[in-house]
Amino acid sequence: MAKPEMPAARSPNPEATRQNILAVATEEFARNGLSGARVDEIAAKTGSSKRMIYYYFKDKEGLYIAVLEEAYRKVRSTEATLDLEHLPPVEALRKLVEFTFDHHGANADFIRLVMIENIHHGDYLARSEAIQELNVSAIGEVERVYKRGVKAGLFRKGLTAIDLHWQISALCFFNVSNRATFSKIFRVDLGARKAQAALREQTVEMVLRNVLKGPRDA
Repeated sequence: MAKPEMPAARSPNPEATRQNILAVATEEFARNGLSGARVDEIAAKTGSSKRMIYYYFKDKEGLYIAVLEEAYRKVRSTEATLDLEHLPPVEALRKLVEFTFDHHGANADFIRLVMIENIHHGDYLARSEAIQELNVSAIGEVERVYKRGVKAGLFRKGLTAIDLHWQISALCFFNVSNRATFSKIFRVDLGARKAQAALREQTVEMVLRNVLKGPRDA
């Protein structure tokens, strides 16, 4: 299929226009899902047009996939700045868990997008080679930290990088995805600063206790 002709009202900064569309689309998809999001609404909020959006992203599904890619790219690019390879294994793992907890807490739209994509069984995510590559690099980082810890005699054997990534993600993700329901059911404000600080430290400790070598592993 031929790419649509660029609209006559060309932006003086195409990349800025593209990023603005992605930012607004992220909010729209996170709030309403793929089926509920409206391209007309995104166009109105960005001062662009459907024609311009389709020029950049082909169609609504293309825009949705681009939003997913940008969301994963942001978390992975920030994660890459942690410089874990120069930290001792335990400190590196702690820093990674703290980062993941803080990132998810500060990026509720990312959590909603992942929840929405799970409703779609990951079908759109699977279409993106960019997301696959981004997450391969993330697993590689976890694996290097884990192997260094095992070699140093600090981490127990028998785990995989996928195991660790799953556990870290599960704890940090749930903190955002189910915070509202837990807070309402148990009548406690889990979003309060003190509660979040406690949950953050507990999350770190749960991951470390699972990974650190104990008496049974000697």
